[in-house]
Amino acid sequence: MKEYRPWGYYEVLVDEPDHKIKRITVYPKQRFSLQRHLKRDEHWFVLGGTANITIGTSEKSYAAGQSLDIPREILHRLRNDEDVDVTFIEIQTGDYFGEDDIERLEDDYGRR
Repeated sequence: MKEYRPWGYYEVLVDEPDHKIKRITVYPKQRFSLQRHLKRDEHWFVLGGTANITIGTSEKSYAAGQSLDIPREILHRLRNDEDVDVTFIEIQTGDYFGEDDIERLEDDYGRR
């Protein structure tokens, strides 16, 4: 089932006690909150589009076939500057995978 957000949507593909896997789509000209997680690490594998990803203080573009790791407690954000969707697989590992393990420092949509 797709879960819609202001920036796009995601589908949970696998939800197990030791990991969760999502397929995430970010609409053109949208971006995630500047955020961090306290209880999970994430691995992102880009399937399509070009994702501009900030991790800590550095930013880099990732194209289809590229991947990156986001350790827990590290600030991160994905931005889609293109005119096509960015789609990627997110693999979460750690102690807890609930949506309430998102600490937002900046958000374009007024969420906390």
